[in-house]
Amino acid sequence: MLSWLARMAWACWKPVRRYARMSKDNNSSNRTSNDDDDFDSSLADSLIWCRDLHKHSLGEYSFAIVQANEVIEDQSQVETAPNATFVGVYDGHGGPDASRYICDHLFLHLVRHARENGTISEDELRSAFSATEEGFLTLVRRSWGIKPLIAAIGSCCLVGVIWRGTLYVANLGDSRAVIGSVGRNNEIIAEQLTRDHNASMEEVRQELKSRHPDDSHIVVMKHGVWRIKGIIQVSRSIGDAYLKRPEFCLDPSFPKFHLPEPIRRPVLTAEPSICARVLQPNDKFIIFASDGLWEHMTNQEAAEIVHNNPRQGIARRLLKSALNVAARKREMRYDDLKKVEKGIRRFFHDDITVVVIFIDHELLSKTQSVPEISVRGFMDTVGPSNFSLLQGMT
Repeated sequence: MLSWLARMAWACWKPVRRYARMSKDNNSSNRTSNDDDDFDSSLADSLIWCRDLHKHSLGEYSFAIVQANEVIEDQSQVETAPNATFVGVYDGHGGPDASRYICDHLFLHLVRHARENGTISEDELRSAFSATEEGFLTLVRRSWGIKPLIAAIGSCCLVGVIWRGTLYVANLGDSRAVIGSVGRNNEIIAEQLTRDHNASMEEVRQELKSRHPDDSHIVVMKHGVWRIKGIIQVSRSIGDAYLKRPEFCLDPSFPKFHLPEPIRRPVLTAEPSICARVLQPNDKFIIFASDGLWEHMTNQEAAEIVHNNPRQGIARRLLKSALNVAARKREMRYDDLKKVEKGIRRFFHDDITVVVIFIDHELLSKTQSVPEISVRGFMDTVGPSNFSLLQGMT
């Protein structure tokens, strides 16, 4: 199946490639290497959704997404209230079921636990992740008989919450949160707040081997990439039930997800890495993004783009900068990449979600006139936020 798709992508790519080279040759004398040319291009990318600048409790935020898959697997949300902000980036794999489920349930679980305990903390975040995992596995159990491949659907999960001047970040998988802080010489310093749970990292491979000392195939190099059980790169996720519960083991009719023998213990985990940070005056913004962004730029490159450009549309600018890099890797221009349809586009880049949260410290001691709204990325749905259930918790 994959080889057939690859041949189809190559067939579609060849004429685009010829056109890209012709366009490059015909326009080389009039162009520079500045990505701003593509950012301001009159030819829009029909697969990009964005909200260029909106208010949150401590400033403003910018939100952008590009679709690559036939059905978008990235789901995301920003929830705002006068005294709190929530960001969720959910990078699905195997299908959109898990990422959609997280988008519908995780924030609600967090609000419920926060209301019961009178605060938001690392414990409430951990409980929200656990409840979301259990809820999705229950859905898998109910659906497995008629839709067995739901057992192979999962999602990375990156969440950020700003509450009472503290930033909480919880993460499963390889989406990433990066904070930009100003240094002594007014330079921007990028600091990664999350840990990548990906088998490409030596520390992750060692962690897996220590948890599974009796399994010599817990991590396998396949086609030049380290994969867990030769199948998946991320070591933590919501879902992926067949790698967590023996009851969901898939038979040989699904060779991509079939394990030669049932698992003895969970291969993946849904235990998030969580950090808390009291925001300091030199902390200026946080970038939350799925791994599709970080595949094409470093933490520092992303932070400098945010620091050196206007806030308006900055998430879209980051996204387009990554797409410029993706295009150059295939010896083409971004204007030509825009013409590649969803589905085929996945051979050039992943679905990418970017949320940039700006921090205006003078607002810390003030109650903002920020509406309690929920914005769902790409689906372009806006409605009331369940943050309203926390009224009175200040």
